[in-house]
Amino acid sequence: MIFQPDFRNILDAAYNKEAKRLPLYEHKISPKKMEEITGKKFAELYQGNKSDINEFFRNYCGFYQQMGYDTVSFEELIGPAMPGSGALGEHVKGAIQDRTDFERYPWDGICDTYFEMYSKYFEALRNNMPAGMRAIGGIGYGIFECVQDLVGYEDLCYMAADDPELYEEMFHKVGDNNLKIWSRFLREFGDIYCVCRFGDDLGFKSTTLISADDIRSLIIPQYKRIVDEVHSYRKPFLLHSCGCIFDVMDDIIDQAGIDAKHSNEDQIARFPVWVERYGSRIGNFGGIDTDAVCRLGKAEMREYITDVVKKCKGHGGFAFGSGNSIPDYVPAQGYLNMVEIVRELRGDFQ
Repeated sequence: MIFQPDFRNILDAAYNKEAKRLPLYEHKISPKKMEEITGKKFAELYQGNKSDINEFFRNYCGFYQQMGYDTVSFEELIGPAMPGSGALGEHVKGAIQDRTDFERYPWDGICDTYFEMYSKYFEALRNNMPAGMRAIGGIGYGIFECVQDLVGYEDLCYMAADDPELYEEMFHKVGDNNLKIWSRFLREFGDIYCVCRFGDDLGFKSTTLISADDIRSLIIPQYKRIVDEVHSYRKPFLLHSCGCIFDVMDDIIDQAGIDAKHSNEDQIARFPVWVERYGSRIGNFGGIDTDAVCRLGKAEMREYITDVVKKCKGHGGFAFGSGNSIPDYVPAQGYLNMVEIVRELRGDFQ
């Protein structure tokens, strides 16, 4: 029987209502892993012509449907559209190191470049989603990650000490730029998406990457501008943020106004802890540590997942999947075991 997606399940979870059918969710799944599981080669088509790109998305969306998802996760990153970026992911020297760099930087062209690069992919996504399915995602990279991509994390820390005025202006300027991109995205492609999100990793295993006070004063106000824009289109906003960010979670919820949050790692806190702390206020997405998907056999994984689902029921809306994503290194069988166990628990195979 062909699985029939219903995006309203994940919409309910994002609005912190327990869905009729527990939705599966992944921040992203490697197309190479999809190829391994399905036996279909399509990942390279992403770099092809219009016909190739449509075939890519036919397979990409089809995988999510085949696995039992109500939504397809898809975003395009701001970073490559920013000239001289790469300090975050490619570990190159940041394009902006001082006031002169900042003032000479071609901020005004980023939005147009973004859509010149990516509109064809959003159009192909629109044309290839199965009936009943919507997308979740949108514009990849949040405020902090864009700033790091232009400055570099270490140099950003120096900037905070050496030129605090420029340090503050970086966050404001990136906020202006990202809001401009989000506004156009929602006008042109908002109909494809039921939930909007960006990823912005604010922490690591023990604490936040910059001070909680700086996050409150410089980052969260920029989040609010984008979240408000998303809300103006009557869509919920999901924040993906890795790390130990408990010190600023209340502020992110109360001041930025997010509707849901994703990412969990057992070394920081198991998923039920996030649900217990915040389930009365926001939806929670995640469930099983990606490391556990890699390590656990099926019996152990069933025990793990059953325990998590039991503890989370009755504590607001939630969607289940890995606490991070499914990259190339995750064993295909571990991922398939996770999906099968969740689908058994929600009664797909009765």
